[in-house]
Amino acid sequence: MSNSLKLDEPRERRLSGALRQRHITMISLGGIIGAGLFVGSSATIGAIGPAAFLSYLAAGILVMLVMRMLGEMAVAIPGVGSFTEYARLGLGNWVGFTSGWLYWYFWVIVVAVEAVVGADILKQWIPLPAWTIGLSLLAIMTAINCLSVKSYGEFEYWFASLKVFAIIVFIGLGCAYLFGWAPSTGALLDNLVNDRGFMPYGIGAVLAGVPTVIFAVGGAEIATIAAAESDDPSKSVAAMTRSVIFRVIAFYVISILLIVCIVPWGSIEAGHSPFVAAMEVMHVPGATAIMEAVVLVAVLSALNSGLYVSSRILFGLSERGDAPTALSQLTGHRVPRMAVLLSSMIGYIAIAAAIASPQGVFLFLVNASGAIMLFVYLAIAIAQVRLRRQLEREAPQRLTLRMWLFPGLSYAVIAAIVGVLVAMAFQEGLRTQLLASLISLAVVSAAHLLVRKRQLHAGQRGTRAA
Repeated sequence: MSNSLKLDEPRERRLSGALRQRHITMISLGGIIGAGLFVGSSATIGAIGPAAFLSYLAAGILVMLVMRMLGEMAVAIPGVGSFTEYARLGLGNWVGFTSGWLYWYFWVIVVAVEAVVGADILKQWIPLPAWTIGLSLLAIMTAINCLSVKSYGEFEYWFASLKVFAIIVFIGLGCAYLFGWAPSTGALLDNLVNDRGFMPYGIGAVLAGVPTVIFAVGGAEIATIAAAESDDPSKSVAAMTRSVIFRVIAFYVISILLIVCIVPWGSIEAGHSPFVAAMEVMHVPGATAIMEAVVLVAVLSALNSGLYVSSRILFGLSERGDAPTALSQLTGHRVPRMAVLLSSMIGYIAIAAAIASPQGVFLFLVNASGAIMLFVYLAIAIAQVRLRRQLEREAPQRLTLRMWLFPGLSYAVIAAIVGVLVAMAFQEGLRTQLLASLISLAVVSAAHLLVRKRQLHAGQRGTRAA
């Protein structure tokens, strides 16, 4: 193998191995099922119509294929740390540096956004200012993540279990309602075609919805980071890529399909949970309170995972010399506490920006993270093509989990991601996010040049001293 891969020189395992397969399974499920499904889907349905579930299906398939590519690399080349390190292995240090820091930035912004959303929900029940609640939520999750990886895993296991349970119950109620298994029943297909047809805005709207939807269905890659702290990383990643992603896509697509069958799509209001609307049509008592509780669980889950992922990304960057060495120091429970605290601190700053300038600074910070997941997915996809070629030549026995229909399907994934980015440039609502994300990419790229220059100077001084 080339020197960049160093397959025969596995890195020493420093992080804990306390997570079990049940944790990884629920982390991968919970990573995708969030407020984007329970609330954000309302805007998608309003913009597309009953065919919105096709946008979710297309975006879900794209994410599933990226996860399969990532799974192939993780099983063939285990022990590299964060999944963004595969971009480094396949495409070089610049891509590894930028992918890592951009992904970290994405998740610390998610942490702030989820804390703000959680505060908005809880302020209805707790007589405190929203900013106090938001900071308190972040402080609680920071404490959990500083204890041990097992504490994170257990909290996320139960958070994800509650979300999955809520969706399964909703699917059961929806099917009972539509197919006449319940006292209150509805017409099976009427709402799909009655109001201006199945695709009121045409196939173009379905395709245009994919860039927005892909941000909701992303997040399964969290499991590949958590798998590095499991008792059997390769087995955990393989299980995630083989079965769990299929379940998540099914949850999304079936849920949205049931909603547009039960509720006239034109009556769904953006920003209001379509799940609540569907349960009210089905005469489920306490629908609003139930969904507020579910959304709160989803928010806490995303907050918990955001701190975990961002800290592990920082840990990996530090080990590679791309971040201060203090961030790779571990506690007795093998937790990178300084990395957790730094990620939390940036979250506090972002929450302060949300309070002081919700439509100014905070909006820019959110927009600047808008296309980052796509940048990272594109790097992963291109790296998979290169690493797969090398593995086939020099270590084919390692390819026990393979990307389907290689290389054609891999190239199709790359083309699809590029297509989504191009589509963003032509959509007024997403163009700002793309431009702001490109600014983020430029800033991180400039930082890489500065870090690289410093490292070269340090190396030259060391050589002269020797």
